[in-house]
Formats: sequence, C-alpha cells, structure tokens
Amino acid sequence: VQLQASGGGLVQAGGSLRLSCAASGRTFGMNIMAWFRQTPGKEREFVAAFSWRGYSAIYADSVRGRFTISRENGRKVLNLQMNAMKPEDTAVYYCATKFDPAGTIRRLAQDYNNWGQGTQVTVSS
Repeated sequence: VQLQASGGGLVQAGGSLRLSCAASGRTFGMNIMAWFRQTPGKEREFVAAFSWRGYSAIYADSVRGRFTISRENGRKVLNLQMNAMKPEDTAVYYCATKFDPAGTIRRLAQDYNNWGQGTQVTVSS
C-alpha cells in the first residue's frame, strides 16, 4: 500500500486546513487509516483514525471538536479537516494504515505498519 498525504501549510491561529491521504496499491489489506503528528524530540502522537469495518472514527482529546475525519466513497481516501487551529497543532502530520481483523482502531504508532510521507502543518500565533 502506498500512501500519499497532501494539504499541509501555514495558517494563523483560529484558521483551518484540510489534509488528505490517498491509499493506492493493495488496499484490500488495510481497513484502518489514521493520522498521527510529530514535533521534534517527541513521540509520534495519535490524532484521529477511521475504521472501514465499523465505519467509525475516534479522535485524540486534544483535537476532538475541532478536527473531523471524512472519507471519499469508493476510494481509500481519508481527509482531516482541521478547524480552530492552535499553535500547538504545529507538527509534521503523517497518515498510516493497518489491517485489524476486528476493525479495532489502535492509538499507538507502533501498531501501524504502513506510513506515508509527512506533511508540515504550521500554525502561527
């Protein structure tokens, strides 16, 4: 599975950005897509994820109510709409995929075996 992330950039605090992650290749082998983010010197942090098995989404507490996942019907594309952004949202954002037999969403980066390239998101104060 190849993942292509796009949509990063610079935004002022309170503004919005939309990230997209498109999966291609042997996508039948994945049913969970997730977004993580990472800042220098820190662990990769879970942001949000979607399960195609249960059509459910979960969010980190730090972004719930501000970020929203959406998918494109018929395609393995996961979008992350980021609203009311804060300077602490500044990070490199990564999309990741995995297959889980039960469709259970995991929050640890180590549980994901397929990663896209990161896209920089910078929120100025």
